[in-house]
Amino acid sequence: MPPRIAVRDISFFERPIPFAKPFRFGSVVITSSVQVFVRAEIEIEGKGASIGAGAEMMASKWFDKRAHLSPQQTIDGLRRALAIARELYLARSGLDTAFGHHAAIIAAQVEACANEDIPPLAAGFGPAEIDKAILDALLRGLGANFFDGMAANVAGIDARLAPDLGDDAIAQFLAGRRRLERVAIRHTVGMDDTVEGEGGVADAHENAGARYFKLKLNGDPAADAARLIRIGNELAKLPYAYKVTLDANEQYADLDALGALVERLDRDSALKPIAEKLLYIEQPMPRDITRQSPLGALTGRDFIIDEADDSYDAFPAARALGYRGISSKSCKGIYKSVINAARAAKWSADGGRYFISGEDLTCQAGLGVQQDLALGALIGVTHAERNGHHYVDGFAETPAAEADAFLVAHPDLYIRDGNIIRLSIHDGDLLTGSLAAPGFATSVHPEWSELPPLQQPKARTLQEQAI
Repeated sequence: MPPRIAVRDISFFERPIPFAKPFRFGSVVITSSVQVFVRAEIEIEGKGASIGAGAEMMASKWFDKRAHLSPQQTIDGLRRALAIARELYLARSGLDTAFGHHAAIIAAQVEACANEDIPPLAAGFGPAEIDKAILDALLRGLGANFFDGMAANVAGIDARLAPDLGDDAIAQFLAGRRRLERVAIRHTVGMDDTVEGEGGVADAHENAGARYFKLKLNGDPAADAARLIRIGNELAKLPYAYKVTLDANEQYADLDALGALVERLDRDSALKPIAEKLLYIEQPMPRDITRQSPLGALTGRDFIIDEADDSYDAFPAARALGYRGISSKSCKGIYKSVINAARAAKWSADGGRYFISGEDLTCQAGLGVQQDLALGALIGVTHAERNGHHYVDGFAETPAAEADAFLVAHPDLYIRDGNIIRLSIHDGDLLTGSLAAPGFATSVHPEWSELPPLQQPKARTLQEQAI
């Protein structure tokens, strides 16, 4: 039986993240952000108290892209989602499995956030971050590492939120998990990033030797095709094989616009360096249009959802529309990633071809990148979008002593570059060996006393928002 726990306390902290260069996706340009840190204290039945941690950058205008909201308002929505989730977890004073606590509050979380005009994807951020800290505390209390603990299903993940799957399918999937020793980075090329020459996509100093590339799209088939031709011409100069994925971040208005891009990929010889290396196209249309638009003839290419993954039934719904994959992001929920990976494995074993990908640029050095990397290495993600190191200068404003502690504890993941500690990339790969330490992929917690508390905006009612 999985161990039962009680959640005793949850605290939030924050740290600013200045970007080393602007990042543009869709119509959004980010030059700085804020990283949230979660500290959870639990009591493990028969074993006593334990403390765990998690962290994540709060990406503006991604969880909630509505045009009338400012970037700061979308971050405030994430802050509220965290606060609402904290109240729900702490209201459960009894013992349950780690997943049991999550499953018990997720519907109430979505409803409470909806009452404050926070959409489901943003609502899920609160439980996602708390769950990481709770799991870290549980694994530390048991003296178990993430990979062994998850293979034994210490979190007690079952199918109550995924009745299409069944408990046995989840248990069998987890029992067969083994840590991937290496995960390749997928280098993201933002809309404003340099394409040619020094600092361009084929510059080894810029791409860190990546063999996988994620290319952003802006929703204009002609402009995107022209830019992809330029990128393809540069990538063709690489002295090694490469693969690419495309990400529209909901910018394609409808199936007609998307079809125009796919037709160019299929017919334009100038696009061969991209089209012949293309693995899949990610979240091409807005999430609400996605749910109403079967891909039909476009399924000759592989498509995945990302922003449309805002509930536990999103992957089965996307599958019915012709999508073959879904993204894993710890900011959307570790349990949802595991369940979706189990679905992909089961559907593929039944004769289909389905997959889960690793998509998260925003993971910062330290807890964020380590926990998301470990999640991918558990569920079989062989390459993952990983560019927090590219847009942010190492550990950024992390205190030097804390960054040093991460370097000492995880020497396969970090390297000292002058006065800066950076992510260490080995022939285009990240190594996962040191993530197999007791806890959720980290031997280090932040210095809590050095972190300011998370700012909290005032809760708003729907009536107030309408005024």
